[in-house]
Amino acid sequence: MNIYLFFGQIAISIILIILIAVQQRGAALGSAFGGGGEFYSSRRGIQKKLHYATIALAALFLISGVVSLLF
Repeated sequence: MNIYLFFGQIAISIILIILIAVQQRGAALGSAFGGGGEFYSSRRGIQKKLHYATIALAALFLISGVVSLLF
């Protein structure tokens, strides 16, 4: 069971990295450093689904880490 958790964590982490990399904050370089001029932007459509999927996978990754410590 421990080997399944190990490979599961690797798969979850790779998918999590891809989901984080796909999310966009802005196209300009200044927005990467806090610029961009907007204070709040609502997520719509696919951005919202990517955001929720990232949260779910991060929670799953943390839970699998705790489970792997117990077993």
